[in-house]
Amino acid sequence: MSNPVESLYNIRLLDELAEKKSIIHNVHPLMKVLTTGAYLLVTVSFNKYQLSNMLPLVFYPVIVMSLADIPAIPIFKRVLPALPLITGIGLFNLLYDKSPVLVLPWITIPGGWVSFLSILIKGFLTILAALILIATTGMTKIALALRIMRIPGVFIIQLLLTYRYIAVLLEEAGRIVRAYSLRSAGEKGIKFRDWGPLTGHLLIRSIERAQRVYRSMCCRGFAGEYHTGREKGINTGDILYFAGWSISFLIIRYFNIPAMIGWLMMGVRR
Repeated sequence: MSNPVESLYNIRLLDELAEKKSIIHNVHPLMKVLTTGAYLLVTVSFNKYQLSNMLPLVFYPVIVMSLADIPAIPIFKRVLPALPLITGIGLFNLLYDKSPVLVLPWITIPGGWVSFLSILIKGFLTILAALILIATTGMTKIALALRIMRIPGVFIIQLLLTYRYIAVLLEEAGRIVRAYSLRSAGEKGIKFRDWGPLTGHLLIRSIERAQRVYRSMCCRGFAGEYHTGREKGINTGDILYFAGWSISFLIIRYFNIPAMIGWLMMGVRR
C-alpha cells in the first residue's frame, strides 16, 4: 500500500493551487474547460508517426503554468503514476509495428519505436492538461462549467462527490495504516498476508463513513442537487483566451511547425 497521507496531500494541493489569483485563474471556467477539451482533441488526433508535429503542443502547459504560477515539479509528479500504464500500452507497438520509417546509413528505426514515443507524449500531455485545469480552476468551478454546457446533473454530482470523498477514503486508510504500524513495532510496511483483511476492513469502514456523511448532507438540506454557486459572466477576454488557444492548436495541427522552423534556419544559413 502507498502512503495514504501523501496521497491526501496530493489531492489537497490541487485545491490549494486553485485558490490562487492570477490571469489564468480569473478566466471563466467554461472557457478553460473548452480550451482544455480542444487541446485534448488536437493532441489525440495526430497520426502515430507525426512525432515532431506535436512537439509545439508542449508550449500550452508551459505557458499556462507560468502565467498561473503553478509549480511544475508537483504537477509532473502527479503525472508519473500514469506513465507505467501508458508505457504498457505502447510496448505492444514495438512488437507488432516493425516496418521501417527512418532509414539512416548506420541505423534503421522501425515504426514501433516512433509510435511508442508518440503514445507516451500524448498520454503525458493529456494528463498534464487535465491536472492543470483542476489546479487553475477547481472542481466546483469545473462543475459549474459543465452545468452551463447542459451536462446531466447526475454525472456532475457523481464527479464532485467522487473527487471530494476520495479524501475521506484516504483518511480512513491512513487510520488503518497508523493503527497497524503501532501494533507491529519494528516492521516496515504491511505484510502481504495482511493486505486482504485490511482491505476488507477499509471497505467496511468506508461504507459506514459514507452513510454518516450522507445523513449529514441530508440534515443540511441535500436533495440530489449540488449547488456550485454563481460565477461572473463571460467577458471579451475570456472569449479571446479560448479563441487564441484554439487557433494556435489548429495551426499546430495542420502545419508542421518544427519542419518550417528547420527550413527557415537552413535558408538563413545559406
